[in-house]
Amino acid sequence: MSDIPLEYVHREPEGESDSAVFVLHGRGADEQDLLPVAERLPGDHHIISFRAPDRLRGGYTWYQLDLSGGGLESSQPHPEEFRRSLDLVAESVDAAVDAFDLDADRLGLLGFSQGAITSFSSVLESPERFAWVVGLHGYLAEEHADAEPEGIEGKPIFVGGGTSDQIIPVSRCEAAAERLHDIGADVRFEAFNTGHGIGQGELDAVVEFVEEQA
Repeated sequence: MSDIPLEYVHREPEGESDSAVFVLHGRGADEQDLLPVAERLPGDHHIISFRAPDRLRGGYTWYQLDLSGGGLESSQPHPEEFRRSLDLVAESVDAAVDAFDLDADRLGLLGFSQGAITSFSSVLESPERFAWVVGLHGYLAEEHADAEPEGIEGKPIFVGGGTSDQIIPVSRCEAAAERLHDIGADVRFEAFNTGHGIGQGELDAVVEFVEEQA
């Protein structure tokens, strides 16, 4: 579908369904990376996994990192590139809803690392766009840290982090969860004994969370 701004891969549901899960991969990966996770989610959904706009090594990135605040563990998104990616995600979701005749009230969002950071900011900018959000191994971008949008109250959000993650420390994930909870979202936070990746325990917890949203 050429009218969807971002490149993507689409997995059709087994039966007739108008619900969807949108997927945002991490830095240096691509639109295929999280499909094994998304395909484990309960329910019969369209799975639409977007590719980030910029090349990085053998994969793609949503934005370059601003390291002016310190090392990698203190990184923030490059503001202009982050803005562009947030707009592209929003436009691509809306275009996919039209292209695949989806129910706009039955859309989930799943992101890992940069994809999780983008997911948190996306739901803060437009809480009405997604019924639920899963953000794994990501933090709340500084430019959205003080956001208190209408419509975030009661929004189901799962936040996961790894206790051995040296790229995005679990403390940043927990801080994101606490902030989202403070502004009224229905947040479930879990820390897992993993590094910067999704282990079986984390996957099982995500599956349970999504099942609860049915």
